Amino acid sequence: MDLLALEIFLAVAEEHSVTRAAERLGRVQSNVTTRIQQLEEQLGTPLFLREGRRMLLTPAGETLIGYAQKLLALAEEARQAVSPDQPTGRLRLGAMESTSLVRLPQPLAQLHAAWPELRLELHTSPSRQLIEQLLAHEIDAALVAWPPPDLDPDELSLDRTPVYDEALLLALPATHPPVRSPADLQLHTIAAFTRGCTYRQIGEDWMRSGGKGHGNARQQPKVMELASYPAILACVAAGSCAGVVPQALLEQLRTPPALQWVPLSHCTTMLVTRQGYNTPAFTALRDLLLASANVATTNS
Repeated sequence: MDLLALEIFLAVAEEHSVTRAAERLGRVQSNVTTRIQQLEEQLGTPLFLREGRRMLLTPAGETLIGYAQKLLALAEEARQAVSPDQPTGRLRLGAMESTSLVRLPQPLAQLHAAWPELRLELHTSPSRQLIEQLLAHEIDAALVAWPPPDLDPDELSLDRTPVYDEALLLALPATHPPVRSPADLQLHTIAAFTRGCTYRQIGEDWMRSGGKGHGNARQQPKVMELASYPAILACVAAGSCAGVVPQALLEQLRTPPALQWVPLSHCTTMLVTRQGYNTPAFTALRDLLLASANVATTNS
């Protein structure tokens, strides 16, 4: 199967448009259209429904997506494997939002300076979603808070490297009475990312351990789902909820909000890949991440 045709197919599927896919790939629109038609003829089935200018995947196209991603990822891995001293090509890294904000700017800048021909793509999501993307070959490596919620770590075929030890803080409104244990908490709502976030799970478990509901059953905290740490901290400051924040992120803020901060726990950030995955680009990234983690530990 033609790998270039698969790359064009994925671009059209992601852009929902031949025109935008052609612009993204630097190709003329007629070439993209021809490649898609040839792929459909080769497979004997339509891959897209054409609704005006919008391209929507057929069931066959939806099925092909996963195979195309795996084939292209393996082809890229093979290209890098035959050039063991040259980190080139593409490396798709997934990370939590806090990690991308606090931990990655310096090592990624160093990676680009050392290997300018390496094309790095950064994707941010909660930990469980990153693991799912990794197993689906949508990304090549990920930095996740371990263990990811709602997944059995022992059943995951992954290689893991501990990188960062994150101290987690419980953020509370400044007017909240002092909190020494979950039993002192007077709030029953947590502001957090979508389900799949390890920090959210840690916060929910901590709040649940001290709350009592009907019949002395432990009360499940309510969750206000938000998309960024500034939004989370703003809601905490408003006085109606708590939040979980890595201490390293708080230290990066020029003007930290006037909140109460309670030490919560520690969590390991793991660099994970599919089992056996190893390329020069990944090795270069891993070495820089471990070096930056050692510097952070020395300076703390």
